[in-house]
Amino acid sequence: MSFKIGDTITWTGKIDWELNRFHGDEYSVHRGTSYNSYLIRDEKTVLIDTVWAPFAKEFVENLKKEIDLDEIDYIIANHGEIDHSGALPELMRYIPDKPIYCTKNAVRSIKGHHHEDWNFVEVKTGDTLDIGKNKLVFVEARMLHWPDTMMTYMAGENVLFSNDAFGQHYASELMFNDLVDREELYREAMKYYANILTPFSPLVTKKIQEVIDMNIPINMICPSHGIIWRDNPLQIVETYLKWAADYQENQIVIVYDTMWNGTRKMAEAIAEGIKEADKDVTVKLFNSAKRDKNDILTEIFKSKAFLIGSPTINKGLAHSIGGLLEMMRGLGFKNKKAASFGSYGWSGEGIKLITQALKEAGIATVDDGIRELWNPDDEAKERLKAYGKNFVEAIKA
Repeated sequence: MSFKIGDTITWTGKIDWELNRFHGDEYSVHRGTSYNSYLIRDEKTVLIDTVWAPFAKEFVENLKKEIDLDEIDYIIANHGEIDHSGALPELMRYIPDKPIYCTKNAVRSIKGHHHEDWNFVEVKTGDTLDIGKNKLVFVEARMLHWPDTMMTYMAGENVLFSNDAFGQHYASELMFNDLVDREELYREAMKYYANILTPFSPLVTKKIQEVIDMNIPINMICPSHGIIWRDNPLQIVETYLKWAADYQENQIVIVYDTMWNGTRKMAEAIAEGIKEADKDVTVKLFNSAKRDKNDILTEIFKSKAFLIGSPTINKGLAHSIGGLLEMMRGLGFKNKKAASFGSYGWSGEGIKLITQALKEAGIATVDDGIRELWNPDDEAKERLKAYGKNFVEAIKA
């Protein structure tokens, strides 16, 4: 499958309808994805990125139908990760001497993955490549989200090939932002940002400002995954600036795991107290053992505050809560307040462990949490409702 997306640009990627896990098991995918590769035919012919390795042979065979591979003059590798460079070994079997333009760090990562010493041409921000009517301008984007990442801007048709920035895991044969469901698109774009780019938010702001300062027109943004932004493409740039600025909505999330429903009942009672104290706030409850961890993290990203609950198990936490807290530590959410809660039968260390993990993740805790013995009775539920009301007041401070 291939189709033209501009005067000289043809999409030559792969739509992966079946993908449901990404980055090993670290990222859930509910709507599939695409691996976007772009072929530019100007006076010179340029291929920007390839596809994930399982589709390498299919990709090359389809590319052969589109063009004689020997006609490709340059290959651009915006990022060395396998979902972008996976088809390079198959492609380079046919055109082994073609130059691959990428950053110095990308040379390292591509060699590290594929163990091949191809004809690499190292580029840095501001370097250009004349291809005829258009000119390619390279912009390093370190840690968005790897040290090797760059973007490529095509001056002339004014297209930004943004790599992982502004992308989503979202499969659609429609492929353009003005054709797909806007709510679905932004839901997947936010999930992508929250789970992959959040740790690098200061760099996102800096890099976007750098691009803005270049004062370049952008008619289309072509990411490496998901939908292409052609209708008001800067809308996603403006949204990224909001997300990068310690984003929050008027929402409180309560996440819990439970053994015999004691911690679940605690969560429900706390939620009741929160709603009594603030009827305008959105409250969402998630059982971390049953709900998708990346969806939960996206909801936490959206929230101004959250609570984490677990029963104490063998002097520790439920593993789903422990895993979620570790992911939160890596993501480095900002501008959030939180607290812990949990039921116990003997030792009751759970809430201390959660509070400690929240602090290590850089989250401001409002207090030391609340715990209840065994299964909360009516008296305990009243305490929990009061705790929910107090939590609303505490996060205002």
